[in-house]
Order: sequence, then structure tokens, then C-alpha cells
Amino acid sequence: MTWFDESRLDDESALERIDLRLRTLAESGSRVRREAGDAASAMADAVERARDLPRPRAVIAAGPDSRLLRAVLEPWCPVPFVAWPGHALPGWAGSLDLVAVLAPDGGDPGTASAVAEALRRGCQVVVACPPGSMVAEHAEGRWSAILPTTTRDPLATAVVMLSYLEQVRLGPSADPGTVADALDQVALACAPRRDLAVNPAKTLAIALADSNPLVWGGSVLAARAARRVAESVRRSSGRAAIAGEVDQLLPVLEATRPRDVFDDPFAETSGDLRPVLVVLDDGVDDPLVHEQRQQLESAAAERGVRVETLTCEEGDEVARYASLLLSGTYAAEYLRLGLVDD
Repeated sequence: MTWFDESRLDDESALERIDLRLRTLAESGSRVRREAGDAASAMADAVERARDLPRPRAVIAAGPDSRLLRAVLEPWCPVPFVAWPGHALPGWAGSLDLVAVLAPDGGDPGTASAVAEALRRGCQVVVACPPGSMVAEHAEGRWSAILPTTTRDPLATAVVMLSYLEQVRLGPSADPGTVADALDQVALACAPRRDLAVNPAKTLAIALADSNPLVWGGSVLAARAARRVAESVRRSSGRAAIAGEVDQLLPVLEATRPRDVFDDPFAETSGDLRPVLVVLDDGVDDPLVHEQRQQLESAAAERGVRVETLTCEEGDEVARYASLLLSGTYAAEYLRLGLVDD
């Protein structure tokens, strides 16, 4: 039987056991600053070269990490934008198009093959990857630019690419300093030595302790953060955490048995844990988002389902996404710490 011991969240000896994981999370902001600083010279050269080139017909984000670029760029990009997560390019891609590739590790043969194919077709290519890596070797070419990264952090690598695309007027504001500051603020608020009474990540972990989370974000980026947070909860707890759209989560809430005040809370087993609705709010002021949120929260209230909210309304949209993602990841780690096998 697994139970949750919330005292472990403030226990020094227990916290030391996950110190490395928490330290990795706390250093998220410094990794963004490091990547931006290391790539500054190469980025300035790439931006200068891009000024002599015509605006691309389309932007293609290639490789496994392309979906984050799509979430940021698709509503804003002034030219057609396509995310292509496979190991090839769309058949129409050619010399009029820009191919942007995120390769935090730099060792994926499929990504290297996609970069080489883009160069063969004469595409403009910009790649964020470790220098000297397999992908970097395949990215050498007349119309290519390599933005060097070293931390292998997917978010930090994406921020470098987004900063470049902003400077060539193909993307929205994505200032690395703003993103790093937002991550630092989360690290301070969710720090392991910060008492659970004032620690939002520990508070959320306690709320998730006896529940199966339903994670929802209204905007495109908040929805992506919701999927990533749900993945973290599944890895840390083995729970059936679900992230989805309203039409996917609403039936789950509506099928939940209404809470009975006479229920014995200690009689529930891990097989029939009640859901908890986790809302990721990035401050997007959209009538449809408000309506969908009201639908979910109303269904939760009718059945006595708890609602927990993570909110971030400061900074640009990438900073808000990063803040929500890191807060949820901290909560997943504290959930992992508190769960004890009897």
C-alpha cells in the first residue's frame, strides 16, 4: 500500500535524497542565461546574415522538439509555419524556406539526416545544438547558421532559437533574461527549505497525494505545459495523470461519483482515487478560454472535485510557459518524495 507522508516535504534528511533533482530544477534559469550568453556572438552573426536574405516563404520547425516552437510561433509568425517532428522534411520544402531545428543533445541521427536534407534542398537552415555534435557536423553549409548550446536543456535551447527568430522578425518576444528571471522566481518560491505552508509546489503535491490529476491549460502554451506537467506526475507517482482539452476532461469529471459527506476517506484504495482538477493559468485574456475553464470548474464543483490553480501572469508568453512548467515539475518531485510504500 502506498500512502503520502507530508512531513517528508520539510524533513532535511528526506530532502537530501532528492537534492540533485531539485538542484537541477533550481538551475533552470542559470542554464537559460548560459545558453544565451554562449550563443550571443554566433547569433549576432546569424542575424546580420539573415538581413541580406529575403524573408522566407515558410518556416519549418524540424525534429522531435519542434512542437514547442509551433506552440509559440504558430499564432504569430508572419509567414506560413509548419512543425515537422519526423526525421524528414515536407516534400515542398526548398530554397525559399527556413528550416529551424532544436537539437539539445545533438546526437540524434534522424535530426542530423533532416538537417542534411534541408541543406541539399538549398533551404536556409538555423540549428541550435552543441558544437562538434553529429547534428552540428551535418549543419555546416553556405546557408546555415549554428547557434551553439551546451547544457542539453530543451527549454534553454528553445529560448535561444526563439530569441533568434524574434530578432529576424519571425517570432514574438522571447527575451532570455525575462525567461531566466521567471524561472529563478519559481525556484525561490518552490525551494526545498521553504516551508510547505508558503511553498506552492509542496501545497500542490499535497493536493495530488490522494488523487488522479486532470491537468488543463487554456492557451496553446498553457496546454503544452499541462501535458508536460502530467508527464512529470506520471513518472514520479505512477498515477494516471491526464492532460487534455475540455472535451476530453469534461466526461471524466461528469462520470465522477459525487462526494458523500459520509464517505470514509481512509477506505479508498489506489484503484479508485478521485480526480483533482489542476488549472494552469498563464493570464491569457480570451473569452473562449474563460468559458472552457468555467465549464470544467462547474463540473468539478457539482461532484465535489477539488480544483487547484497554478498562475503566472508576468513576463512574455514564453516566460509564463516556463514558469508554469517548472512549478508543476517541482510539485511532481515533492509528490515523489512524499509517497511511501508501506
